[in-house]
Amino acid sequence: MRVLSGIQPTGNLHLGNYLGAIRNWVAMQDEMPAADTASAGKDADSRCFFFLADMHSITVHESREQRLANVRDMAAALVACGIDPDRSVLFNQARVPAHAELCWLLCGTARIGWMNRMTQFKDKAGKNRDSASVGLYVYPVLMAADVLLYQATHVPVGEDQKQHLELTRDIAIKFNTDFGVELFTLPDPIIPRQTARIMSLRDGTAKMSKSDPSDMSRINLTDDTDTIVQKVRKAKTDPEPLPGEAAGLAGRPEAQNLVGIYATLANSTPDAVCAQFAGQGFGAFKPALGDLLAETLAPIRTRFLALRDDHAALDALLDKGAQQAAAAAEPTLRAAYDAIGLMR
Repeated sequence: MRVLSGIQPTGNLHLGNYLGAIRNWVAMQDEMPAADTASAGKDADSRCFFFLADMHSITVHESREQRLANVRDMAAALVACGIDPDRSVLFNQARVPAHAELCWLLCGTARIGWMNRMTQFKDKAGKNRDSASVGLYVYPVLMAADVLLYQATHVPVGEDQKQHLELTRDIAIKFNTDFGVELFTLPDPIIPRQTARIMSLRDGTAKMSKSDPSDMSRINLTDDTDTIVQKVRKAKTDPEPLPGEAAGLAGRPEAQNLVGIYATLANSTPDAVCAQFAGQGFGAFKPALGDLLAETLAPIRTRFLALRDDHAALDALLDKGAQQAAAAAEPTLRAAYDAIGLMR
């Protein structure tokens, strides 16, 4: 089993990133055999590959300095959240040129019709398709290269990524068929056992996002205890008390969101949380949620702040991961060149 997943280094990680993806990455990592004991055994290929998708990030303009800072910050945040570079392969795309090389090779296999069906391009480009970058259009091919390069067997996906994984499988099948090889592994999706869709603290119908102009809409992983408590206290709610079971939250998106956050942090269920606070108002529930959030995030914040300014250590960590990733990618890339009939 080889798991691969990536995240764009856009800076300002928030609770939605942590509970929606990163915490599940840590759980998957901890289920894998340790690298030092697996290397000589049958589980040598059972690894987690987690990467910072900085090559994907160039579809949005940023300054050189901001992009470099975002990559280091994201690396620090992932380690602070529990990703262990000694157990998983942690790297940024740009340090492994094989991603770009395989993407170009796969552009000869991917079809225009497949690209035209990608809903994320339509959503992100909006009405300004002609002014969108070519990179945004072929973004899914680079995603396919990211996965196929490492012969990943499993890819954690959310609802918005299922179409891209299906495209990855289509590209792999066509390449294998066109060139009469069995090169690329067809990856399967991983639906995490515990998923969390974290919504804005100001609007329970919108996802928590770093792009929201209001900082009060999200819990940042860098927020201190006082800030977290204040944001929870001011989070939008309704005047009704909490019901005895989660079904009673229907039509109450803000209440549903806060209960869901508490349940996820406590490794509980919305039904259990509702039973615990049944009949109580948010005046009682919010302080409990604020305390739980602060307790959970405090060690992450402390570790992140200690790591983020040590650029030499972060660069060394990413370089180590890139060397491991490049070694794992090389056989696949070499075989892809050979299958096509290109010499390198």
